[in-house]
Amino acid sequence: QVQLVESGGGLVQAGGSLTLSCAASGGTYAMGWFRQAPGKEREIVAAISRRGGTTYYADSVKGRFTISKDNAKNTMYLQMNSLTPEDTAVYYCAARSQDYSGIRVYRERHEYGYWGQGTQVTVSS
Repeated sequence: QVQLVESGGGLVQAGGSLTLSCAASGGTYAMGWFRQAPGKEREIVAAISRRGGTTYYADSVKGRFTISKDNAKNTMYLQMNSLTPEDTAVYYCAARSQDYSGIRVYRERHEYGYWGQGTQVTVSS
């Protein structure tokens, strides 16, 4: 059973920065960050391959957010810069245990079998 523990959310002013962390138990995985704003569907923010060499970003965060992972610590990060009120949401990390290539990223919710509890990010204007 994979357990994911997120941390790093909080309240920040527009233009500020936050870094989210997601610690995974039991090994290394292809992983992703999703977010869900009130009244909206959960959407992909960024994804990273199991080996960490391939990344994907949603257009809305490209150039502002950076996803990374430290496989030695089984931890994934999301560095968020130039935050806007539109980034306000609950952020979830996700992991996929079935991955053979090590270089593929997964963009769809149904491709992930494990989810963290979520961490709130609120950006004030």
